[in-house]
Amino acid sequence: MDDNFDALIADIERKKSEEERRIYSERTLKEAYNPRNVGKLADPSGRARITGPCGDTMQIDIRVEAGRISDCKFITDGCGASIACGSVVTELAKGERIEKALEVTEKDVLRVLGGLPAENVHCAALAVKTLRAAIGDYQCRSRNRSASEPEISA
Repeated sequence: MDDNFDALIADIERKKSEEERRIYSERTLKEAYNPRNVGKLADPSGRARITGPCGDTMQIDIRVEAGRISDCKFITDGCGASIACGSVVTELAKGERIEKALEVTEKDVLRVLGGLPAENVHCAALAVKTLRAAIGDYQCRSRNRSASEPEISA
């Protein structure tokens, strides 16, 4: 009985893997199964959490030092495509100046991944939108800090 069950499970896993390889690029599968930059930052410079049209939620935390994104993390409750997009968008933003990170587009994420099926393209849009919102949060926090700092006269 155990041998039959193990064989059944192995067959299901093999078929699932074959199906995934037909649908997704190797890069997408790599990013989905071994994502980079997963987690939250303690005391981030900026943070955003957005729920996309399919119900997937993504959070991106950024740390900004000297105008550059020095660290960037994400979490998501979404599918493999959302995980892959979160991984790629954080890699594209890391080390970049804020202005350059704001230029990252859905097309950039899709290009790195080698494309996504039409029903998953919204995952790239969610990742980019969340990154931009985290940068917006950072910019808002920076303006508020600057406005609350006392003016020093000589």
